[in-house]
Amino acid sequence: MVEREERSHPTLGARAEADLRYIRDAMSRAGSFTCVPGWGQVGIGLTAVPAAWVSSRSPDALRSVWVWIADAVLAVAIGGIAIVRKSKRLQIPVASGTTRRFLQVFLPPMGAAAILTVVLVRAGRFDLVRPLWLLLYGTGVVTGGAFSIRLVPVMGATFVLLGIAAFLSPTSWGDVYMAGGFGLVHIGFGVVIARRHGG
Repeated sequence: MVEREERSHPTLGARAEADLRYIRDAMSRAGSFTCVPGWGQVGIGLTAVPAAWVSSRSPDALRSVWVWIADAVLAVAIGGIAIVRKSKRLQIPVASGTTRRFLQVFLPPMGAAAILTVVLVRAGRFDLVRPLWLLLYGTGVVTGGAFSIRLVPVMGATFVLLGIAAFLSPTSWGDVYMAGGFGLVHIGFGVVIARRHGG
């Protein structure tokens, strides 16, 4: 009789584990996206500075844009790996509710940037590509930051301001703004996020 009761009821350990899973899931749905990878941002920033140098010495405007596209692909790889590693370390599912919400508002500006890049390149308006990237990346970070830690929307606003400044400045300053934004801003905020929020 006692054996039958023990079989029909889960052990205390199993029940506690199920409760913890439920609490974590509820927190991930209601909480903020804490897997922003500080050290990953530093890595992204460290690739952007040499990319700006190479781009500024490219023989023509189209090759210069390709340098930044290559750096963007590398940045996505670095960021993705860093998010997965940080989420594992913090024991937060990568596909949590907050991650999905973050991506739902972050990705549309990135898609708009990709489409407008093609349009601008085809029109020969290479001068507008860098300011556009800074502005729309900043917009994505600001909106995504609504589901993240407080530093993230501040970082996004910094990119927006750099994008506006780049639109108002001579075209020759474009790579300087890109190095400042995708390079130095990522490195600066990345270090602070890594120290305050676990890597």
